[in-house]
Amino acid sequence: MEKLARYRQLVQQMLAEYGKQKPAYGDITVETIFDTERDHYQIVHVGWEGQNWVHSCIIHIDIKNGKIWLQWNGTEDDIAADLVALGVPKEDIVLGFQSPFMRQFTEYAVG
Repeated sequence: MEKLARYRQLVQQMLAEYGKQKPAYGDITVETIFDTERDHYQIVHVGWEGQNWVHSCIIHIDIKNGKIWLQWNGTEDDIAADLVALGVPKEDIVLGFQSPFMRQFTEYAVG
């Protein structure tokens, strides 16, 4: 339970920082979404860019079975490396956006 609480805290801390970054274009609101009951965490952009409606998930992270799953990363940053820098072992990070077959070739967990 201690590890889960720590991972929740680290993910929320990291996403809170990403949530401070407002896009340079459009009238976009950055929403930081923390579902701590089901361990789903997201950064979502919502608003208008000119005449176009924007609704986009920028980052999606889940915590499942004691591991941090990077489900989506729409940033230029290496979120997995950021988690490692915060002390999360690579074997507890899953690149969920990679196919299960390809995960074996990464330096992170396969699932």
